[in-house]
This record gives sequence, C-alpha cells and structure tokens, in this order.
Amino acid sequence: MTDVPDAKDVRAAIDRWVEEAVIGLRLCPFAAAPWRAGLVRVTVSEVTDIDDATKVTLEEAWTMLEHDESVIATTLVVFARALADFDELLDAAATVEHVLDQAGARGVLQVATFHPDFQFEDAAPDDLGNWTNRAPFPILHLLREAHVSDAVDNHPDTEKIPDDNIARLEVMGRASVVALWGRFKAP
Repeated sequence: MTDVPDAKDVRAAIDRWVEEAVIGLRLCPFAAAPWRAGLVRVTVSEVTDIDDATKVTLEEAWTMLEHDESVIATTLVVFARALADFDELLDAAATVEHVLDQAGARGVLQVATFHPDFQFEDAAPDDLGNWTNRAPFPILHLLREAHVSDAVDNHPDTEKIPDDNIARLEVMGRASVVALWGRFKAP
C-alpha cells in the first residue's frame, strides 16, 4: 500500500463496498438494516503497525461497550496503512479477541475479518469464495454477540449463507466479480 488515499477516500471506498457488495449482493443478509439506520460506526485508522492497529480496535470496542446498541450496533475498523499482510490481520484479530476475553467481554463482542487478500484456510487463493470476505482495505469488524445470536435465530437457514454467497459469485463469473471489486478501490 504505497499510495495510501486520505481517510475521506478510504471511507468512500468502504461505503461503496458495503452498499454494492455486502448489501447489494446480500453477502451479509443482516447488514442492510443497521447500515441504513446509521448504526454502523466506521472508523478509518491511519496507524501503520499491528500494535497500534490492535490498540485502535480495542479503543473502538470500548466505545461500543460504552454506547447502547441503539447508537452503535456494530463497528468497522478500517486500516488504510496497517495490516496489509493478511496473516498480520489475523494475528491482530486473535489478539483483540484474547484481550476482550480477558476483560470479560466474552459473549458480548466478537471480531470478524475482511481483507483485500482474504483467503479461507482450506481454499485456493483464486477460489471465488474468498471474495465473500474481501474488502478494499483491511478491516476488523466488531459485532455484538446478541445481534449475531438474534440474526441467527431469526434467519431460516444461516448454514446456507456461505454456499448461497459462493453460488451468487459463481453465477456472476470471475471477470464480473473482479470488475465489481475494482470499483471499490480508493482513488
């Protein structure tokens, strides 16, 4: 990430990704309601290393815990300059989860990951399924466990979501998927 766009451009790229991929392709059937209600906090961080990225994410977790879910339902912590290496993002997520557990937030908050080079553990690098978790920038997504549980309880078949997402991307075809994600890049 040599040419790093400013925070405004990063935010615009994330907004396009959420609107067109996450919500538009229904990659997350639970995202539209909080996004459209303005309950998703998006923080664009300018930090440059894993330790500071972890610290920023933990600060955002505390901010979530200090506010009612009617104010902040979920938070996307976006890194324009840090966590460019996918494994580093996973390490940061593991550290954040460990600290949250130690602080007594187990069962309250959980962390999901999105990255430009996201790859599921058992997937080939070119597997279209990886694109379901690819984002224009590295993201640590903080979710309220209660919201996740409610969403799972009220969805007809959450087990089918990943397969449906992959099938949707396969119908689009690799060229269309790559072209769509190309629109999410910040100038």
